[in-house]
Amino acid sequence: MSPTSSVSLARYFVALAGLGLVVAFVNGLASGPPSISSVGYAVSYAFGGWFGLRAGFESLRDARIDIDLLMVLAAAGALAIGAPFEGAMLLFLFSLSNVLQQYAIGRSRSAIAALMHLRPDTAHIRDATGGGVTEVPVEVVVPGQVFVVHPGDRIPLDGIVVAGVSEIDESSLTGESAPVPKSADAEVFGGTINESGTLDVRVTRIAGESAISRLIRMVEEAQSERSETQQFLDRFEQPYAIGVILVTAISFFAWHFGFGEPAREAFYRSMTLMVAASPCALIISTPAAVLSAIAAGARHGVLFKGGIHVEDAALVRAIAFDKTGTLTQGATQLTDTIAFAGNSEPALLALAASIQANSEHHLARATVREAANRGLELQDVSDFKATFGMGVTARLGSSLVHIGNRTFFENRAIPVGDAVENEASRLRAEAKTVVFVVREDGESTTALGVLAFGDSIRPEAPSVVTALRELGIEHIAMITGDNRHVADYVGQATGVDRSYSEVLPEQKVALVHDLRQEYGSVAMVGDGVNDAPALAAASVGVAMGDAGTDVALETADIVLITGDLTRLPYLLSLSRRTRRILIANITISLLAIVVMISFILTIGIPLPVAVVGHEGSTVLVSLNGLRLLAAKPRRKPGAAR
Repeated sequence: MSPTSSVSLARYFVALAGLGLVVAFVNGLASGPPSISSVGYAVSYAFGGWFGLRAGFESLRDARIDIDLLMVLAAAGALAIGAPFEGAMLLFLFSLSNVLQQYAIGRSRSAIAALMHLRPDTAHIRDATGGGVTEVPVEVVVPGQVFVVHPGDRIPLDGIVVAGVSEIDESSLTGESAPVPKSADAEVFGGTINESGTLDVRVTRIAGESAISRLIRMVEEAQSERSETQQFLDRFEQPYAIGVILVTAISFFAWHFGFGEPAREAFYRSMTLMVAASPCALIISTPAAVLSAIAAGARHGVLFKGGIHVEDAALVRAIAFDKTGTLTQGATQLTDTIAFAGNSEPALLALAASIQANSEHHLARATVREAANRGLELQDVSDFKATFGMGVTARLGSSLVHIGNRTFFENRAIPVGDAVENEASRLRAEAKTVVFVVREDGESTTALGVLAFGDSIRPEAPSVVTALRELGIEHIAMITGDNRHVADYVGQATGVDRSYSEVLPEQKVALVHDLRQEYGSVAMVGDGVNDAPALAAASVGVAMGDAGTDVALETADIVLITGDLTRLPYLLSLSRRTRRILIANITISLLAIVVMISFILTIGIPLPVAVVGHEGSTVLVSLNGLRLLAAKPRRKPGAAR
């Protein structure tokens, strides 16, 4: 029987158990025929105790005693001493609380299962000639093929945009409601929605390895991995259940033989004690909260790869960031276009892109990409010539245009001018790579401007560091293999407490160990192969999911699914909130047990009161944990995406 059909059947059984209880109770009040009450109680016992009795026998076959068996024994005991109403009420409320628990946990699982419906079954693939389009199942599409998505379509597979401009709704993966602009070279993810323009996308991952497929697979694995608290409670359940049975037996003999209570009253009191002492609420308190936290995180761009990591993240006191691809974009970009000699920046960029369009150098590609993003029109050039590692030259009209580094111009004895050189010095101080653009007309030369390139700092990085401090993170470090000059610049720009430069992978591990000795619990955030050892060494390893390598993603404990750094404060807040709810749930569970047992041992309480207290606390902690499903990232107005 599938879990879904089992839950549906349990609901019908609960309804029948409740109906039998009501019929028997009302018939008793009305002094109706005893046979009607007997039938009502029989129905209530049969349907209310079916699943508990079956689970109890399965436990006995495995030489275990669990809570289900305790409840069945208590109900049977109530029936044996002529208190069928109390026993029927216990079984009805116990089965009802089990259904509510299944609903609470099912809600967290269905939040992930719903992702399965986000990925289309087919893709519209362009023919090799770039002409016609053929609809094929996503399972047969291979990397390198190009598919077409029209406005309103769901993107079937992960890929890179090769043509078109649009906006993509990525809320299914990131929880971010604002559409994300996409153009050439931008990455798109399967399961997201194309909102405006038509896009041609080159496939980068097969269907089974797409972001949405990996998300579903890893979350399913995460939900099966229990947290430390849950592991403890699972180990605790068996000896506790045995202890409850022993205490129940001892209490009966003590009250009957020691204090002289009649056997029926002593047995009734012992059954009440068994119900009150049963740890149902305590056992369900952790999975209800942890599974809800995993589901909420996955819906908002954070993948916890197990319940244990939800709890561990709540204890983090220090964070170490990798630089490239984590605090920075991880790709060379044109960061500055500074024009001289009366030129405008767009005119300088269009000129430079026209000259560099024939070059395969990464700086040239960054220039051409930026010009394309701005929609600038390029011009035809001739006599293109590249000098390896220095620069390029080409003829545009009657002029020669040179683009290169300082050495390129020094070797040719072409001056660039003090003003241009001063601007270049300023840009180099910001850890950027600088090239000059100079036009040569006969005997005269004119410095047209400066282009600067760098691995741009993520716009959100400084605000994320600030948010982490507001959360009480005591120390924030950046660890990079880059040089001191670059490390200092990025560290100052993002606001980290300390920057470590020129660090090898094994040295990263040593630094993480040092931070753990000083601060206890440390999170490492990275994306590359060289970050994997440090991710494993940290208390909590966090991988950037957008550009993260497979090694980093497998090693990490938590993944920021699309690499949105703003989700880091969210995951810490969610973990801390989960921990608070766990503490509250455990407190509620233990307090309910202690209070009821105290009353039973002193003034005595009837079995129905113990039943309501026991099952009520179980339902309460389930619903309290379910609140985490609504946990969303908090974003300040105007904060960078």
